[in-house]
Amino acid sequence: MELPINQILQGDALVELKKLPDGCIDCFVTSPPYYALRDYGNPNQIGLEKSMDEYILKLCDIFDEVKRVLKEDGTCWINIGDSYSATRWSGNAKGQPMKRLKDGHRDINPERNSGLPNKNLCLIPFRLALEMQKRGWICRNTIIWHKPACMPSPIKDRFTVDYEFVFFFVKNPKYYFKQQLEKSQYKDANGNISDKARLQRGNGAWHGREIDGMRNQPQAIDKMGERWCPEKRNKRSVWSVNPAHNKENHFATYPEKLIETPIDAGCKEGGIVLDCFFGSGTTGVVALKQKKNFIGIELNPEYIKIANNKLKPFMEQKKL
Repeated sequence: MELPINQILQGDALVELKKLPDGCIDCFVTSPPYYALRDYGNPNQIGLEKSMDEYILKLCDIFDEVKRVLKEDGTCWINIGDSYSATRWSGNAKGQPMKRLKDGHRDINPERNSGLPNKNLCLIPFRLALEMQKRGWICRNTIIWHKPACMPSPIKDRFTVDYEFVFFFVKNPKYYFKQQLEKSQYKDANGNISDKARLQRGNGAWHGREIDGMRNQPQAIDKMGERWCPEKRNKRSVWSVNPAHNKENHFATYPEKLIETPIDAGCKEGGIVLDCFFGSGTTGVVALKQKKNFIGIELNPEYIKIANNKLKPFMEQKKL
C-alpha cells in the first residue's frame, strides 16, 4: 500500500495500524489516554477499561503493532501519567475531566475498579513499562517531564505531583540516535556553579565529576596540565517543560517543546514519525518543523479538524 504520509487516518488505533506495512516508520511518539482520567464519549476509546490490567494489555497490543511497523533501527517514545485509585463515581461531561472526590482523587466507576485500596497511586507508567519489556521492547530511558508551572492541588495529605514520565523504547540494541547536548554546569568546591569546573588527572584516571562523552569534546589545557570540562554535556533525563495552554477544544495536549528532543534524537531528517493517538496534531507539527514527515491516527473526527487546522500552515510551507 502507499503510505499515507502527512495524513491523519480516522479510526481505531489498532485497526488502522494493522493496515500499515512492516518496517515503514522511523520513530513513534505519542501520549495515550491516561487510565480513568477522561471520558471522550466514544465507545472505542481507551482509558475507561474495567481494570488497570485490561488498560495496560490493550495499550500494549497497540504497541505490538507499533513495533511491527517500526524500522529495525526505529525508536519509540511514550508520554504517560499516573492516576489514583478510588471507588465512587460522580459522573462527568463527555470530553471533560472526571469530577473529583472531596479528597481530590479522581473518580473511577466501580465497574472500573483498580483493585487497590482507596487513595493508592496506581503506578500505571511502571506497569506499562514492565509489560512492554515482557513483549520484547528495550527500555533505554525513563525521562521525567518536570512541570515548573503545574496545576495547583487542593490535596493536604500528600505532595503535589509536578511531573509525568516519557519512556524511551527501542526494538533492537542498535538503533538510530542523534546525541543531544546541553550546556554544561558544574559546581566548584564552594558549591558555586561553574561552566569550567576542573578535573584533575592522576594515576591515569579522572577524578571529580564524570563527563559524558568527554573524549569527543574539545578541551582546553592550562599551564598546570589540568583539563577543563567541555562546555557541552550529554542531555540529562529530567526535562523541565511547562504544560501546553490549549485554545482548542482538546484537553490533553502535550507541549511542542517536550517532544522536540525525542523527534530530533530518534528520527532522521526526511523520516516518518507516527502518532496513533494524534489528538490536536502536536506530533505532526514538530515533525514538519524538523523537516520530517508524520502519519497520524485519531479516533475523534473533531480532533482531526483541530489538527488539520494547526498543521495547514506547516503543510503549505513544506510544499514551497
